[in-house]
Amino acid sequence: MADEVPQPLNYIPEVILRKRKNNEEWAIRRKLQLEQKVRKLKSDSFVIKKPEQFIREYRDKEMDLVQMKQRGKRRTKGALITPDSKLLFVIRIGGKSDMHPRTRKLLYSLRLRKIFSGVFVKANVRIMEILQKVEPYVTYGYPNLKSVKDLIYKKGAGKTDNQRVPLTCNDIVEQTLGQYDIICLEDVVREIASVGPHFKEVTSFLCPFALTKPEKALQGKKRRFNDGGDSGNREDHINELISKMN
Repeated sequence: MADEVPQPLNYIPEVILRKRKNNEEWAIRRKLQLEQKVRKLKSDSFVIKKPEQFIREYRDKEMDLVQMKQRGKRRTKGALITPDSKLLFVIRIGGKSDMHPRTRKLLYSLRLRKIFSGVFVKANVRIMEILQKVEPYVTYGYPNLKSVKDLIYKKGAGKTDNQRVPLTCNDIVEQTLGQYDIICLEDVVREIASVGPHFKEVTSFLCPFALTKPEKALQGKKRRFNDGGDSGNREDHINELISKMN
């Protein structure tokens, strides 16, 4: 029986072996860093609330509900003030732990789920009643054509297939709103600014605008704008706030 010929061993260059070792060490360090970060986040977010805090939050929410009902009654007793413009731009400026679930539900009906988000709405009796009830948490007014154009061109995003898509080209607009003869961003601006016949379809297509928190324009005061606060109707002054938040 002939002797078997020994097979040559697989040769791996030393550079590759050293690189593998470094990669493994880096992966282990990275894993440990991530685990430490997760533990730190859990420890930071875990806060034991005192009974006084629960009582205070409950009272704040109940007070918010009472005040919301009072504002609603004041609106229904007096004559409804018709705004000077059919178009309103509403910005959510507050609302966290002190807000009653009913108030939150009304804000959600306006699609204002996050602070410093804004939407275009058509002024009517129902909208004005909702704005009156949630007045401490929103500010609104009458946007001009420049504000409408700047918002749509700078921060405009549409909803297609349940995905938020930035309005970077006219194709997105045409695919969704082409059936209404709205095929470009300029058509969207014109439909919004003029509160046209397809205003509802256009605003449903547009996602709420994610605005930037202004440094000095908002002081966190729940008093009405006319009384030196931040909330309520700013009328034409809403354009100054839009330029600072856009």
